[in-house]
Order: sequence, then C-alpha cells, then structure tokens
Amino acid sequence: MVDTAERLVWYVAYGSNMHAARLAWYIGGGCPPGGRRTYPGCRDRRPPSRSVPVSLPGGIYFAGESGAWTGGMAFYDPQLSGEAAARAYLVTLEQFTDIAAQEMYRRPGDTADLIATTGAAIDTAVADGRATLGPGRYETLVCPGSRSGAPMLTFTAPEGASGVRCRAPAPTYLGMIARGLRESHGWPAERIAGYLTARPGVAGAWPPEAVAALVAEALLDA
Repeated sequence: MVDTAERLVWYVAYGSNMHAARLAWYIGGGCPPGGRRTYPGCRDRRPPSRSVPVSLPGGIYFAGESGAWTGGMAFYDPQLSGEAAARAYLVTLEQFTDIAAQEMYRRPGDTADLIATTGAAIDTAVADGRATLGPGRYETLVCPGSRSGAPMLTFTAPEGASGVRCRAPAPTYLGMIARGLRESHGWPAERIAGYLTARPGVAGAWPPEAVAALVAEALLDA
C-alpha cells in the first residue's frame, strides 16, 4: 500500500475545482461564497505545488443533486466522445485522500478504515486505470495516466452518462466551472460557452444564449 504522507500525485479536477479559489476551500476549510456546505479542509493545508491544464479522453455530464449548489453535479465519463477539459494539481497523496473524503461527505482522516480503503483503491486505480470505493457519487477512482512520474487521479460516479438521468447544474456552479476553464486553459468566453452548452445536462436545458450570458457575467466577476 502507498504511503499517503508525502508521495505526490496529480489531482485532476474537471468541475468547479478547476477554479483554484474553489479548491482552496477543500484544502483550507470553510464555506465558499454562495455555497451551502462548510468543508473541514485537509489535514495538510498547504496549497498545491503546481497546476497544469490537461485534457482527458471522454467528456463530462451533469446529474444528481449537489448539496453545495443545488442542481446537477459534474461527473467524468471516459466513454463519451471528445475530450474533457480539466486541471491537474500536484498534491500529496494524503491531500488527495482528504479531498476525496470531502466529496464523499466524510471527514478527512475520520477512520483508519477509510484511509486504508482509499489507499488500496488508489493502488488499484494506478495499476488498472479504475477502482471502486463504493456505489455513491465520486466513489469511483480513475487514473487516466501519469505526468512527470506522478500518477494522475480523479474521481467520478460509477455509471456513465448513458446510465443516469442528466440534470441541469445551478447557475453559480456553472459559473464556477467557467472561471476554472478561463483560469486553467485560458479559453475565450465564446469557447467556454460552446463547451458547456454541449455537455449532457446543460444541452437541452440551458439555451445557448443563456449559457453565453452566464459565462460572460462569471468571467467579468472573476
């Protein structure tokens, strides 16, 4: 089993955590503006040592019900066509475990069992590309590869977009993702709006002009 103390991994964010200020609440703790959840934060509160824009094979979709923002949540589906824009943060394996725990509505480091289970699942994901922690949201680990000798890790739902009922995300949440895309990939507003409009859960629920207006407002306030 891997040592979670200082080993470095890339945490790959494809939703609102592409926005660094949003991820900072997971690391440092607290309640982000406009949010409905207070995060305990990581045991190690140091910021990521690096971040880089990345693209993953597949795409993202929105489904379920966000406890933080209401509306659908972003999930990664490697089987969707195209590429998913994402941002990789270099963090310790312990920090990755704590971020994952908070996504699963658990307290970081609460139990030795959770730490051991997550560590074993990470080992499996690195070896096999995918591992399951449980049936819930964000309890499936995916390793899409490695970068600079460190594995890239993200988490998603066990089912893909074709196996769920997609749901439109809340405006605040979608705006956070728009800021993350600009911050990490440097995309112009038009490209961001086009990317988000095509995502399952947004497509058919949000008119393209409404997405474009939301993106413009989000980037103006960023």
